[in-house]
Amino acid sequence: MEYLLGGSRLNKRVLIVLMLITVTVLLSGCTEYNQPIYEDNTGFWNEFIVWPLVSFITLFKELLGTYGLGIVMVTIIIRLAILPLMIKQTKSSKKMQEVQPELAKLKQKYSSKDQATQQKYQQEMMAMFKEKGVNPAAGCLPVVIQMPILIGFYHAISRMNVTPEINLGTFLWFPLAEPSIILAILAGLMQFIVLRTGPAMDNPQMKIMMYMMPFMIVGFGIFLPSALTLYWVIGNVISFIQNMFIYKPWEKRALTPAKTGGTKK
Repeated sequence: MEYLLGGSRLNKRVLIVLMLITVTVLLSGCTEYNQPIYEDNTGFWNEFIVWPLVSFITLFKELLGTYGLGIVMVTIIIRLAILPLMIKQTKSSKKMQEVQPELAKLKQKYSSKDQATQQKYQQEMMAMFKEKGVNPAAGCLPVVIQMPILIGFYHAISRMNVTPEINLGTFLWFPLAEPSIILAILAGLMQFIVLRTGPAMDNPQMKIMMYMMPFMIVGFGIFLPSALTLYWVIGNVISFIQNMFIYKPWEKRALTPAKTGGTKK
């Protein structure tokens, strides 16, 4: 287990495997994504994921007047609920960035690729992580938790869209039941801004994701209902606000010139 937490490559592989398993399980548990949704639908996925989301969206629609505003409110509530996890992820990313110089020294010290040397490297790295309070796997939890929520939103909105008694209507001038290129591009831009102002800006390993993820979201958003794209947009707006208060990217930029100047001297 320590070896697993200590190796960044293994962490990436574990995260990918967890994501694939989660998607497979969730998708296999719901084969009715294109069927109407009602309260009496049975099954764990329907009863505990899809219908509660539909109920909350409908509740706020009745309170605020439109399904668009209902989706916005439910998105805000969900993001506030996982805020402690996001804070923990940010703190973990900061600590990981702080130990990068020491980690680089360890890599140089144990540069040999033989098994004995690498085992010693892993042991010292784990000892350093424990001393500094760093958990490389902490950043994976928010991603894993948000996956069923995102998939649940997709299923809820898709099934609301084919339920005769429900008319999603519009949000501003966007028909929520149809794809919107404008919303898709906006969601992609917001995703880039969120990644640019968050932990990814300090992590070279995450910079690829910083440029790939927005294009992926735009690609999905072009084909998915605007109601789901709206969830991405609002979620990213909230994430951006979180980054401003928690990560404070302007402080990082203000310190960079001073550090560079000090290095040259």
